[in-house]
Amino acid sequence: MSMSQFKLEGKVALITGGNRGIGLAIAKLFGEAGAKVMITGRSRTDDVDSLCEGEGYAWIEGDVIDPNTPERIVSATIKRFGTLDILVNNAGIADHGNFHEFSDERLAAITDTNFIAPFRIARAAIDPMLKNGAGAILNIGSISGYVANKPQLQVAYNASKAALHQMTRVMAFEYADRGIRVNALAPGYVVSDMTEGGIANSDWDPIWTDNTPMGRYAQPHEMANCALFLCSEAASYVTGSVLIADGGYTSH
Repeated sequence: MSMSQFKLEGKVALITGGNRGIGLAIAKLFGEAGAKVMITGRSRTDDVDSLCEGEGYAWIEGDVIDPNTPERIVSATIKRFGTLDILVNNAGIADHGNFHEFSDERLAAITDTNFIAPFRIARAAIDPMLKNGAGAILNIGSISGYVANKPQLQVAYNASKAALHQMTRVMAFEYADRGIRVNALAPGYVVSDMTEGGIANSDWDPIWTDNTPMGRYAQPHEMANCALFLCSEAASYVTGSVLIADGGYTSH
């Protein structure tokens, strides 16, 4: 296998939630691999400012739960870079609490962000990919789509990620013969804004690490490496897959 298959030269990628954590790491690595990268999120960070000093990066602000955002960010990407080859649906939120006390408002926030928004954004991205006759979509799911996490109780979050995994599989089936690959990445516990509260929690931290056979958290760049594989030609025969990268968490 040639290492060139891991390159993204000539490709244009749109990454949601690309202003921090896993999304930012993916944006950096895709740019290093040769892609033009449109980063979107609710707020621009210093890290995004630094990246956008280079000509291969651009930023557009957008709240993914706004129904107008999908078409707007896809159109902005095509206007800036001429096409759209890769979509990474990374934006997501987490919330936990007793199921019987989980309000409709909290449920809607989880569902709208983690499932409805990726659905709409992928739907908006499909048309230009069909016109190109090729494309790659990567949905960032979670091991929570497979397991019941502990000690936190998070039925809504886990269900939203399971739905995203199933969306991935069925989309892959629908578009496989039209040149569009659709996969998902299911991270375990990664050092990020989403997990910092749990990592800092003296009760949760040892449980999370004890249940991870490798005994440590992942770093965002380790998830970015997986994303690069799935979105590159190195994964040309991979579609409908959910790649679990969890340090062994789901092995027991």
